[in-house]
Amino acid sequence: MSDKKPIISNIIDNLRRVFQILNEQSKKVERETGITGPQLWAIKTIHENSPVKVSDLANKLYLHPTTVVGIIDRLEKQNLVERRRSKDDRRVVWIDLTDKGNDLVKSAPEVVQGLLVSGLEEISANNLTEIDRSMKHLVKIFGAQKIAPKLILSTEFNIRQDANIEELDK
Repeated sequence: MSDKKPIISNIIDNLRRVFQILNEQSKKVERETGITGPQLWAIKTIHENSPVKVSDLANKLYLHPTTVVGIIDRLEKQNLVERRRSKDDRRVVWIDLTDKGNDLVKSAPEVVQGLLVSGLEEISANNLTEIDRSMKHLVKIFGAQKIAPKLILSTEFNIRQDANIEELDK
């Protein structure tokens, strides 16, 4: 056990750091913008890809389209985004920022979710597989395999059909 102690200590300290930055950034985002981190992440992603289809936005945010529609609903109520149906295909809905949404982006802080995604996208597939396996072990330690994943420091859930991670990859 004594040879594991420094490693366990490092893991716990690194988890503390992750939770600390998530908490601090989330509070900063809400304090400075009045919206949640996931909502700001969506706005920044829309700004970078505008106009964007809901399905494309969901892919860029690594969220289920149903989850993204809920976020868009809340942002639309605050007059930060607008939806437009495609003239060519009425099933396609384009999302764009309003002037108010564009103004918000200019002064908004960085979003933790965006940093996480961009950082993970830079990692090799082999290393991502290793991180995924390790995260599954942590989830199993907490007995949280069947818990639906909420967006980071939000009350919104990411609805996915393939979210069951009870079995660890070997």
